Amino acid sequence: MSNSRVVSAVKGADFSETTAWKDFLALIKIGIVNSNFITTFTGLWLALYFTETAFVSSIDVMLLTLIGSSLIVAGSCSINNYIDRDIDPLMERTKNRPTVTGRVAPSRALGLGIGFIILGEIMLFMTTAMAGLIGLAGVFAYVVLYTMWTKRKYVSNTIVGSVSGAVPPLIGWAAVDPGLGAMPLALFLIMFVWQPPHFYAIAMRRVEEYRAAGIPMLPVVKGFSRTKKSMLLWVVALFPLPFLLPSLGTIFIVLATVLNIGWLALALAGNKMKNDHKWATLMFVYSLNYLTILFTSMVLITFI
Repeated sequence: MSNSRVVSAVKGADFSETTAWKDFLALIKIGIVNSNFITTFTGLWLALYFTETAFVSSIDVMLLTLIGSSLIVAGSCSINNYIDRDIDPLMERTKNRPTVTGRVAPSRALGLGIGFIILGEIMLFMTTAMAGLIGLAGVFAYVVLYTMWTKRKYVSNTIVGSVSGAVPPLIGWAAVDPGLGAMPLALFLIMFVWQPPHFYAIAMRRVEEYRAAGIPMLPVVKGFSRTKKSMLLWVVALFPLPFLLPSLGTIFIVLATVLNIGWLALALAGNKMKNDHKWATLMFVYSLNYLTILFTSMVLITFI
């Protein structure tokens, strides 16, 4: 990608007023950190509940796990910004990132990312070796397999990236019960299958930006029709997964199935709606609510 295109994109950017704190939050992608915090906590909480581990005596493990996992996610995102600073100026949603505008030096972004990952991994290994190893696997999947390898080369980049996004509940569980088992693996599968339709919806909304940046997202390479079919298949794949969590009871399974039916109905509506952008936005919003409701209900169900 030519430097002239990048320079032109930066010059044309409308930089809004910012602060050092806002730059920091943008650098670590605080939205991703927060969503991973929720799924990590769910895995951690369920492990405490089903292993009948006392909450009070596990506060240190909880803090180490939640802070440690958040740090490795934040660090990985910072490195992602460092690596992508050549293509970020070409996309509307990323052109104001501090690594693009120069508000944060590339070397500082890289150093912060590495430092956060090291500190986070130390904290995770202080819980169990399995939690630390899973954390390392997640970092490797996001930074190397996704950002450095598949993102710019293969249409399967979203699926590869979904591996790292599905790791947090495993980390949370492993910090309490390193033996893992069927339940944490089910949480991993739910997170893995949820991500493609979520990120394909984003890709449809931002298809021209991804095309300009040369990123081979599914809508760019295969078109909207093929993307809609793929999203539908991934939503269908979610249906059997709640049944892998019978320990959470009938109420959870019914709630999860209702959520799946709602998402399936919306996915099918994509064949009739003429406004693809509007439909993709609805799919994106639904996916966010789906994840929040589903994982929150897993925690709340333990109080019933």
